[in-house]
Amino acid sequence: MVSGVMTPELHVASASAVEVANGARALTAAATAIRVDDVSMTYTVGRKGKRTVLQNISLEIEEGECVVLLGETGCGKSTLLRMLLGQEPPTSGSITVAGKPVERVDSRSGYVPQRYSLFPDRTVLENLCMGPETSKAHIFGRLMPGFRAFRKTVRAEAMRQLEHMGLHASDAAKYPHQLSGGMQQRVAIAQALMMKSRVLLMDEAFSALDPATRASLQRLLRSVWSETKPTIVFVTHNTAEALFLGTRVIVLRRESREDSCGSRVALDMKLPAAGMSLHRNGKEFLDLVEYIESFSRGDHQKVSSDGDDRDGSAFEAETTTVFPLDGETL
Repeated sequence: MVSGVMTPELHVASASAVEVANGARALTAAATAIRVDDVSMTYTVGRKGKRTVLQNISLEIEEGECVVLLGETGCGKSTLLRMLLGQEPPTSGSITVAGKPVERVDSRSGYVPQRYSLFPDRTVLENLCMGPETSKAHIFGRLMPGFRAFRKTVRAEAMRQLEHMGLHASDAAKYPHQLSGGMQQRVAIAQALMMKSRVLLMDEAFSALDPATRASLQRLLRSVWSETKPTIVFVTHNTAEALFLGTRVIVLRRESREDSCGSRVALDMKLPAAGMSLHRNGKEFLDLVEYIESFSRGDHQKVSSDGDDRDGSAFEAETTTVFPLDGETL
């Protein structure tokens, strides 16, 4: 996914071919936010049994992409997300984020789960400030003279994030139980953004919300992405949501129900950066929804993002059409 990176011209006449190659590799590394290299995940079942969930997954995700993972229940979408986060190590293969191996959960990736991740005994403001303050200084570090000024800066940023999420200053003093589900999830997104992470991982973050609130948060996330271009990996079962939010859709599918057969990438397709909506795109939108879902069912061959399937035939032209988006709901 880094084919668009160009090698800069060298103005030093004596530059060697090795230096040119090293420069190209440096640019490639800088443009790649996430690299998944031949990753598989196998769990032990019972005393002797094993079940493979993911098998030989290789992906490159560029900085600023919004990648949506789709697939049927049990195909390993959330498992892959947990490995990207560092919660689970792969059985084999490797994962790097921002050029460094993922070995544990760290500040490179923010995380928004399906259920609200706020601490119930802390106010909204305290929830937002906890991550930056904890990463900056341990309990004794808070006694240092410079911590008070740092804390003031963090709180100002927290209030700005609240406003950005469409909440009010008065909400900062509330506890999570005093907020609606949609408000809690807005705070959870702000909480992840407070860490200034290079990658934002979202695991069915809107699925527990009512349709109107879900649509509102979809528009909010697209606005956040348009303004700041974080690298987002978003897990969902909703194909229409994927087309509205994503710049790229990846479908995972198990080719067999056998425990030894894990999910592979069935479809990896670029989407218009502007997004898509049923309101604007009509039948073309519905046709693409059906086309993508057919890969989860196994009705199509694997297609890579360069538009070629396994046997090299051309990808259907209608799937590469660029559709404008007017910012309205699905």
